[in-house]
Amino acid sequence: MFRSEYADVPPVELPIHEAVLGHAAGFGDRPALIDGTDGTTLTYEQVDRFHRRVAAGLAAAGVRKGDVLALHSPNTIAFPTAFYAATRAGASVTTVHPLATPEEFAKQLRDSGTRWIVTVSPLLETARRAAELAGGVREMFVCDGAPGHRSLIDMLATTAPEPQPALDPVEDIAVLPYSSGTTGVPKGVMLTHRQIATNLAQLEPAAAMAPGDRILAVLPFFHIYGLTALMNAPLRKGATVVVLPRFDLETFLAAIENHRITGLYVAPPIVLALAKHPVVSEYDLSSLKYVISAAAPLDAQLARACAQRLGLPPIGQAYGMTELSPGTHVVPLDRLHAAPAGTVGKLIAGTEMRIVSLDDPAKDLAAGESGEILIRGPQVMKGYLGRPDATTAMIDADGWLHTGDVGHVDADGWLFVVDRVKELIKYKGFQVAPAELEALLLTHPGIADAAVIGTYDDDGNEVPHAFVVRHPQAAEDLTENEVLLHVAERVAPYKRVRRITFVDTVPRAASGKILRRELRDLREHP
Repeated sequence: MFRSEYADVPPVELPIHEAVLGHAAGFGDRPALIDGTDGTTLTYEQVDRFHRRVAAGLAAAGVRKGDVLALHSPNTIAFPTAFYAATRAGASVTTVHPLATPEEFAKQLRDSGTRWIVTVSPLLETARRAAELAGGVREMFVCDGAPGHRSLIDMLATTAPEPQPALDPVEDIAVLPYSSGTTGVPKGVMLTHRQIATNLAQLEPAAAMAPGDRILAVLPFFHIYGLTALMNAPLRKGATVVVLPRFDLETFLAAIENHRITGLYVAPPIVLALAKHPVVSEYDLSSLKYVISAAAPLDAQLARACAQRLGLPPIGQAYGMTELSPGTHVVPLDRLHAAPAGTVGKLIAGTEMRIVSLDDPAKDLAAGESGEILIRGPQVMKGYLGRPDATTAMIDADGWLHTGDVGHVDADGWLFVVDRVKELIKYKGFQVAPAELEALLLTHPGIADAAVIGTYDDDGNEVPHAFVVRHPQAAEDLTENEVLLHVAERVAPYKRVRRITFVDTVPRAASGKILRRELRDLREHP
């Protein structure tokens, strides 16, 4: 068993709005949230006051403890106010992908038992159609304004009393995000107030934030990574969050320059853009102090190229999953230079880990041996909503959550994640990690992006099949044979890519994870 080298932290038994905004009034006129496109700013005093007024407005409309409220919005400076207002009114918040179709949205509404929706006017038709399909929704509110719908802005003027629901942080669900569905049907992940608040305290010794830090929020708040690293963590400590609704490279670079961003929490596709895109050199990014990447594997060579180009310390990584609130590992900000290349970090405070054999899950492995990663700690989810069998399959009787990820720990306690158990390709009995091949493909100057899945050849063997996006400057010059040779020269024979499909884009979730099921569909129905 591996344990964190950090001292344990006591559980934070507070509602999430108190855990994050409990000191907001003390930060007063410090900027809390800035719209990265038009500069609109909310101070800490305003966020504190506004979320309390909106909570009163929601309660007056009928929102009660035990209700589920769906928050359906891109990143805006109103998103945190809506989130904390809903939890202060007693609701659990289920966060919804702003690009979800009405049908996808309706499934989440039905599964979660949502009674209320908060959306934005551009997404109102999608939300309205989803509510009709799902049934059971009492009312839809908008953050901005739309005829026929109550607005959160209007609620700021309410004279209704601030709600005082009797919340139990240990048992009550604060947020109900849905797992990405990259390997199966999306499931509601029940995260209590204590679990997500304690995870913030667990992360702090390794990745502290403070007043004066300026964090750029381009990854979505609706995803647990964005919710934690870009919203809850910085607002808890008085930092400033500059908000962008979506990733556009030039807008992103301009925001770093104009707002003097000090820290970036991103996913590998953004690291790839920072390392390779020519436009990056046209912007002043000198305010940056560090970059942390998470949500998907990051190749060590790509990370090195990005850091060298930006003149930064090595790019750090973090590791976790929605079911873990989400963090378990991070490269400490004060040890970026000391961390070995490719590591996802050290165990955060109060967290235990085991690495178990893929062939015999009862067998624990030592440092240097690869197996499935198991995690135990206060951040382990309460369970999957309405799916006790799936919960039992994920969390064993001793409280160990089986991540489905394959990795190993070195002698100094640094974790390296190799791949997903279910995504490992078994070629004639040998295990091949798609992430390793993807990282290798990206070293080719003619390849802009790549993904690898297992497919079966005529003899029934599972073989690596690469989906490759040509770099714009490579155009049609990059051939299948050139890609196959690039890999074959650098790996053992059993790891060679056997098939190539050129595609325009690699499908990814908002978190940056490759949607391999869509590639499988493409393979079967080209």
